[in-house]
Amino acid sequence: MNLIPTGLLPQGVLSHKAEAVLFDIYGTLFISGSGDISIAEKNSVNALKLNPLFQKFSIKEPIEKVLKTFFSEIEKAHADLRSKGVDFPEIRIEEIWKTVLGKNNMETVLDFSVEYEMCVNPVSPMPNAIETIDSCRDRNIWMGIISNAQFYTPHLFNMFFNADPASLGFDWDLIFMSYQYGYAKPSSYLFQQAVLRLAQKNISPESVIYVGNDMLNDIYPAQKVGFQTALFAGDKRSLRLRNDDPRCKNLKPDLVITDMIQLLDHI
Repeated sequence: MNLIPTGLLPQGVLSHKAEAVLFDIYGTLFISGSGDISIAEKNSVNALKLNPLFQKFSIKEPIEKVLKTFFSEIEKAHADLRSKGVDFPEIRIEEIWKTVLGKNNMETVLDFSVEYEMCVNPVSPMPNAIETIDSCRDRNIWMGIISNAQFYTPHLFNMFFNADPASLGFDWDLIFMSYQYGYAKPSSYLFQQAVLRLAQKNISPESVIYVGNDMLNDIYPAQKVGFQTALFAGDKRSLRLRNDDPRCKNLKPDLVITDMIQLLDHI
């Protein structure tokens, strides 16, 4: 996929030297067809392109019926987690599909989950993402991830960059993916966990820059915990300014970048 320009211009300056950089994944390190991880895009699913997938896995139920059950199960799981005090719940997609498909073979469920995601949310590397990652590693800057994600998300790095996140220079202690914790952005939970882990490395919040494409899911919770922020505004598909959300009304990132490589000018 090619980028769709947003019309925004790079701007801003950091107030503190960055000792660590934490990245979002969908729409930031990777171009995302839906602009985000696909389970958040209920209205964007095109049933027609799922025909080959359903045939491959011998699913006889009508696609529309299966999808209705799928999103219903997600909503039920979210409601259950909210009743337990989780402000923005996250599910494990393989557990949802296991219930929906009624299949006991977990390998089949995992395969279906991955191929469904590839159908409804194709991804490709963001231009200059790997160059930025390589440069941060070479400069001995701590790198981490805070992202809404599922079990297949980490494999994007292997698929496109031929290496797992740790081999690319990301610190496993600084990787926070929503499916592992049961909390999704814009909850500040993952960011709070990151603050605690960073403190163990003697890194204060103001010395961290968080890079994401969504003012609500990324900039808002990152600023709440004291991180500096960079809004990635390189692709119109994924840029979320959220101008109509009161939480973002007076919110301003420290940086706006339109190419990932621009981040290096500030660190």
